[in-house]
Order: sequence, then structure tokens, then C-alpha cells
Amino acid sequence: MTFGRRRANLGARFSINRRQALYALGGSALAMTMPATNTQSQSATPPGPLIRRPIPKAKGADALPVIGIGTYQTFDVGPQATHAAERTELKQVLLDFAAAGGMVLDSSPMYGEAERVVGDLTHELGNREKYFFATKVWTSGQQAGMRQMEQSLRLMRTARMDLMQIHNLLDLDVHTRTLRDWKASGKIRYMGITHYHEGAHAELEKLIKTNTYDTVQFNYSMVEREAEARLLPACADAGVAVIINRPFAQANLFGRVKGKPLPPWCADFDCDSWAQFFLKYLLGHPAVTCVIPGTRRVTHLADNLQAGRGRLPDAAQRRRMVEYFKTL
Repeated sequence: MTFGRRRANLGARFSINRRQALYALGGSALAMTMPATNTQSQSATPPGPLIRRPIPKAKGADALPVIGIGTYQTFDVGPQATHAAERTELKQVLLDFAAAGGMVLDSSPMYGEAERVVGDLTHELGNREKYFFATKVWTSGQQAGMRQMEQSLRLMRTARMDLMQIHNLLDLDVHTRTLRDWKASGKIRYMGITHYHEGAHAELEKLIKTNTYDTVQFNYSMVEREAEARLLPACADAGVAVIINRPFAQANLFGRVKGKPLPPWCADFDCDSWAQFFLKYLLGHPAVTCVIPGTRRVTHLADNLQAGRGRLPDAAQRRRMVEYFKTL
């Protein structure tokens, strides 16, 4: 199906330079520099497995744990010889993540060394099969796109990519044709589209209705709730898996709640930190498949993972969360 150059070049309408793009597109990772836990915990979330949600267009019974990891900035570290401490901690993050049942690792060629670090560390751990690798194509032209995707496979040390996404809809028509071919040949399992800005939500909505893509990734947080109006319902109707970036709005949410206690009624949905409050709000929407906060800290990872366990807020509780947050 041809969608036209207007859609293929949508990213150009949101004119930003490379530095701005690098800052904006990995917003979820920046949040991990902020304190993730609440010192006045109201309850202890009971242990249990991570909640899993299906990929609607999967031919089998594929389901993803609802908490993943975004690799922007946090996994952009240098070689072992000069960055041993950072790599050691990231390796422990990946080990703990897999041990907890986490799977989704989301990356991109624009995230510096992140793809290489994911590939190196999972190779060292010898547990590639435990993860769901997702990355993106972010260039123009068929041949350039294929070269970039082949490079991603090499860097991440995998023969097949679980999910390849068209980053910011750049050169959409061209890459869509390639991804169809790669999916048919088994080089990728799923194909998707991404954006980081609510200005693209209307275009994403049109595209998911074409029944072309298996997944869609976009921004959604308690202060960026535009997706609730049309995009999330459209994803549910179309049977498209939803991956959420910028869940902490580039760490801005933590600034709003610094030093403030959680409301006691958070215990009703097994929430005992502000990070969990923000993530559980998103996961309470049934159309959301997976949320990908970024981190390089083991303690932050553990906190994020707890958001994917236990009870989630229902519609009435989610409304209460929004109203309470507005008062802060």
C-alpha cells in the first residue's frame, strides 16, 4: 500500500535539529536520573509475575510483559576498557530484568552506542533468547535503510529482530515495503511505526487503520494525555500493540511530586512509589501493551518492575489519580 510522500515526510513537519531530536526521543530514559522511589511508602506490593499482554496480530500466543526498558542515553556508554563500571551495572540491570520476566529492550541507531551495548552485554550473559529486541530504521532511501537495519542486526548480535520500527515515520513508504519483505522472509518478526510528539497522533491513527503495522509506539504520560482521546481507542479497535515512550515526560513528573507523599488510596492498586503511580496509570489503560522507561540503575529497575505486578487502577481510580495529580 502506498501512503504518499506527505506521510513519509511527516517528520519534516516537526522541524527539529539532531540535538533536539536526541533529547526529545528518549525522554523516558532521562527520568531515571530522578529519584524513583517514594520514601513514605504506603504499602508493599505483593511479589508475583509481571503482567503480560498479547500482541494482537501475533499468529501464536505471543504476549509481552508490560514493563520494558528504553535504551536512550542510559545504554549509550563506551567500550569495556574505559567504561567498565557503567557496563557492569547495565549487565546487572539486564540480568535482573530477565530474571523478573522482563523482555522488551527498545533501541535505535540514533541512540549512540545503545544497540552495540545491548548486543555485547546480552552476548556476554548468553541469554539473548530471554529478550524481545526492538529497534528502528532512521534514514532515507531503500538501500540506506537496508544497510542500517543490517547494521542493527550485527550490533545487537541477533540473526532476527523481534520488532523493527520506522522511527518518526521517516521515509515511511519505502521502509514499509522493505519491512514487509523482511517479515515475509523471517528477518524480523513484527513491524511497527513510532513517534514522540502528539502532533503526529492523527497521522498515526490513520496509519494503524490501514492494518499494515503490528505495533505503534508513541508518547503518553500523566501530563501528555492526548492519546486517550482518539489514538488509544483506535489502536484497540485495530488490534495494534501499543508501546509507550516518555512515560515520565522526560523526568518532569518527578519534579511535581518531590517531597510529597503518595495518597493512601494507592494501596488499593498495589502502588508504593511515585514511579509506580505514573506507570500504573498508563498500564491501567487496556490498550497499552508495554511501557518502556529507561534506566541504568538496578534500584530504579526494581521499582519500575513493581508497577507491572499486582493490581492496576480501574477507570474510576485513574480519574482520581489525574485529579489528585492536578493538585500537586
